[in-house]
Amino acid sequence: MTDVTPPADPFAADPYVLVPAAPPLDAYLRLRRDSGLTPKRPDQGAGALTGSWSWCHVRTADGRVVAMGRVVGDGGWYFLVADMATDPAHQSRGLGRRVLTRLLDDVRARAPQGAYVTLVADPPGRALYESLGFRDVAPGATGMVLDLAASAG
Repeated sequence: MTDVTPPADPFAADPYVLVPAAPPLDAYLRLRRDSGLTPKRPDQGAGALTGSWSWCHVRTADGRVVAMGRVVGDGGWYFLVADMATDPAHQSRGLGRRVLTRLLDDVRARAPQGAYVTLVADPPGRALYESLGFRDVAPGATGMVLDLAASAG
């Protein structure tokens, strides 16, 4: 009689759980700050949590939120990926790819055909976004922003 060991489950040791929902407010605010995104106030965070079209976050086995992303959209044709963030201690493990893939799958599943998905890419995320099909719109278009906090001076 020979002992045959079944192949290992490649996900058995995965310490991460993908959650297709918004994270708690305190985790959202912490993750934005810790990942290098602009810190936000609780009232801003609360609006982001309730006003988004789709959310996804990643938790560790002990419940700590370590990655997130969301989609803001009109439900018809226009969707914006925002708040893509990964805790620095958990980067380079494919968590951003998991979150973004889940968000894009949700847009594909629930939005009418012909959805238009945009984002503003910080340099560290550019390779991820391009690998999932995003492309630079220049020179045909120009990304622009109006930061009302900065212009309130």
